[in-house]
Amino acid sequence: MNILIINGPNLNLLGEREVELYGTVTLEELMLWLENSPEAISHNFKFYQSNHEGDIIDFLHDERHWAQGIIINPGALAHYSYAIMDAIKTVHIPAIEVHITDIKKREKFRKASVIAPACIKQISGHGKYSYLEGLKLLTKE
Repeated sequence: MNILIINGPNLNLLGEREVELYGTVTLEELMLWLENSPEAISHNFKFYQSNHEGDIIDFLHDERHWAQGIIINPGALAHYSYAIMDAIKTVHIPAIEVHITDIKKREKFRKASVIAPACIKQISGHGKYSYLEGLKLLTKE
């Protein structure tokens, strides 16, 4: 399966930002760990990170013919980006929304995701394993 792994704003600073919440693993280390996991062995990945909503939408549009699945950590965009939700719906590719922290146990504004309705499922609160759980669910392994 061809899978897009999309990370939104501020995730480029994983390992540095709020380590008490997000840990010390960098985004690059997390993506390498995921790509080398036993569950990933028969799949192809394109990794993307942007701090800009429109760039994420452009990436989804540009890769819509290659991708067969999406794992997206939209970061704070989860809480207000109807445009990303629409883009996921528009490309007709199964998507899983993931978050490193448990957004249901964070600030009030983080509890709801406008992107979740466009996704098969939302997984949060498992650290880097949120991505692995998303991969397992997406590929049904």
